[in-house]
Amino acid sequence: MKKSTKRLLLSSLMLTALLFLTGCVQTKNGQPTGQGWVYNILVKPMSAAVEFFAHNLGFGFGFAIILVTFIVRLIILPLGLNQAYKSSYMQEKMRYLKPVLEPIQNKMKQATSNEEKMAAQAELMAAQKENGVNMLGSMGCLPLLIQMPFFSALFFAARYTKGIATATFFGIDLGKSSLILTIIAGVFYFLQSYISTIGIDEEQKKQMKTMMYMSPLMIIFFSFSSPAGVTLYWVIGGVFGVIQQLIVTFMIKPHLREKIDREFEENPPIIKTAGLKDVTPQDVAKAKQAFNTGINTSKKNRNAGKQRR
Repeated sequence: MKKSTKRLLLSSLMLTALLFLTGCVQTKNGQPTGQGWVYNILVKPMSAAVEFFAHNLGFGFGFAIILVTFIVRLIILPLGLNQAYKSSYMQEKMRYLKPVLEPIQNKMKQATSNEEKMAAQAELMAAQKENGVNMLGSMGCLPLLIQMPFFSALFFAARYTKGIATATFFGIDLGKSSLILTIIAGVFYFLQSYISTIGIDEEQKKQMKTMMYMSPLMIIFFSFSSPAGVTLYWVIGGVFGVIQQLIVTFMIKPHLREKIDREFEENPPIIKTAGLKDVTPQDVAKAKQAFNTGINTSKKNRNAGKQRR
């Protein structure tokens, strides 16, 4: 399964879970009844925080939603970065090993029977294991599961907190859908997807193209179908998504490329497969050259950024 397809499925799963939890909040005449574990455990505390900033500190509901979302996302940011670090580490390792794994992958494509295909898959898994690649371990489901309740609570609080439906934010009615906020949310989520394609090869960009457009379109659809108070939550989430992706693209990935380059320089890749040649020094040199290109590109981007500042 392609990486872009996996990311699309993961995003769809998260949005589906969010909608499922929405159905768990019991409402009457557009307001929660106060019954049900989802509301009492998730929504009520977050809603109280929004009301505290809006009423007690006098910020109003618009800024209250922004502040609560900002605080929660800031607390959860290390989890997201940790997940991104693990995922990027395995992705960059696979990128380094691409020149020496391609023969096995080609063997899988050229297989004429299920037995040959299964044998090639077993060889690929063995080769990945020998070189410390574990894509399942990099998926980071636990951090996502930990974050989901907080995201759900913010979503519900922005939707059901008493007073938001009749409040305004810079002239925007928070109880009705807002085209302006919907566009802003879409722009931030597209920007996040675009930044994720910086520094990767053209083949990966083609694979990620669908995700780059689908993710913002899904956010636009859900934002336009929701009150502006909820869309404001999506906007702040998009801002944090961009910040996190900037850290991953321009700080974490260059660091990982240098780290992996050192690791494989000390311990060259080991791949022994039936009917295929073992790794040669030329293969390693090819992988290192491709990786150094990525490292130098990242350094140039960082230096250019410093000069502009």
